[in-house]
Amino acid sequence: MEILQKQWLEIISAYLLVLTFLFMGPFFSLLILFLLFTPLWSFSVLYLVWLFLDWDTPNQGGRSFRFTRHWTIWKQLRDYYPVKLVKTAELPSDRNYVLGSHPHGIMCVGTLCNLLTEANDVSKYFPGIRISSAGLNSLFYFPIYRDYIMSYGVCSVNRRSLDFSLSQPQHGKAMVIMVGGAHEALYAIPGQHHVILRNRKGFVRLALRHGASLVPVYSFGENDIFHLKVFSPNTWQYLCQVAFKRVTGYSPCIFWGRGLFSANSWGLVPFARPITTVVGRPIPVPQSLHPSEEEVDHYHALYMQALEKLFEEHKESCGVPASTHLTIM
Repeated sequence: MEILQKQWLEIISAYLLVLTFLFMGPFFSLLILFLLFTPLWSFSVLYLVWLFLDWDTPNQGGRSFRFTRHWTIWKQLRDYYPVKLVKTAELPSDRNYVLGSHPHGIMCVGTLCNLLTEANDVSKYFPGIRISSAGLNSLFYFPIYRDYIMSYGVCSVNRRSLDFSLSQPQHGKAMVIMVGGAHEALYAIPGQHHVILRNRKGFVRLALRHGASLVPVYSFGENDIFHLKVFSPNTWQYLCQVAFKRVTGYSPCIFWGRGLFSANSWGLVPFARPITTVVGRPIPVPQSLHPSEEEVDHYHALYMQALEKLFEEHKESCGVPASTHLTIM
């Protein structure tokens, strides 16, 4: 009975993350609007006043809370897949870091579980390092949901916000950036390893402006937890996905997993596939307030080489066939 209860807690934790990812923002937006026309309208008004006063917080490093990172649900989520964290080098706390995390997958489970929560005790792996992450600006338009994701250290992915976070006098700041962005979710195909990186250089410019070391991070198995409907690039469905992404920042994906009550049916519960997040060695970057294109290209090339090396060194231990290679797009 204890084993069965444990299994159900793990399944429910994985399912709740999907529901939060898909519906929490729209649900609370509609709820705030609905309450305005009920006797409870004062709750909506008070929150909207708070929202107005707090509007700029995502552009100023966000607002994280230690207790949310230690919730028991993250341990259950870790055990469901399971999710593992691998450290390859020390990250001294006397400098700042820009962590490029790959791949995006559908929901960034590896990054969330390993770097933004204490599911695998990341603070013990990297003592003295304060980890934050950058998320889509549009995520912070959703009431309640914005406060929820900020509690894990998520801030807006724009220059003002990132510069603010890395320019604080206290060192030991690590900013996680999903370099491939939402567009990379369209390539979250099980068994394949595609990353959108070749023309993504903004994170390198950020590192150069602040003299922050670049750290490649790869989550093996991130693409395996859902099945994805893939459309060819020349089809109208794919063009609609790209157009929607350009307007909203989101990539509308058609994905599915297993059922809630049966592993043999389809549903929104992710498949239990191992996810291993490997944090690579830091690449020292000098500070250059106005980096030239040559400097950006040089460190971007070093980063791509480091990511490919990280992938090749750890792929077999993470269940990836030796014949599989990383595809950089």
